[in-house]
Amino acid sequence: MNWRIVEDAIIRAREEGKFENLPGAGKPLPKDELEHVPADIRMAVRILKNSGYDEEALFVQREMNELGSRLKHAPDEEKTELEQAYNSQMRKMNSLLSKKGLQTNSSAFRQYSRQIHDRLKWD
Repeated sequence: MNWRIVEDAIIRAREEGKFENLPGAGKPLPKDELEHVPADIRMAVRILKNSGYDEEALFVQREMNELGSRLKHAPDEEKTELEQAYNSQMRKMNSLLSKKGLQTNSSAFRQYSRQIHDRLKWD
């Protein structure tokens, strides 16, 4: 890439005052949420996160799968506790999806939830 073209565009924008009164001017940059990640892999983690990979959501999904499997084979006296744990994980997943701006009350989500319920047959 010809960096001179970029530098010229920046100089021109500065001379035209396009960098004046920008939102957040004079304020510190926000804290990097990935500062705890080692520097040599931070960019890779950032790319994965920006592409939709979410470690917490995957963990919750694994927990739901495990609870669903246990619930399917559990004796009746254990089902209530497992159902509560499963529903708790479902609420956590809903919260994670909501934070990402995904609607969890969509017909697709309700249908998926119904299919899980029917498959595990807990009434």
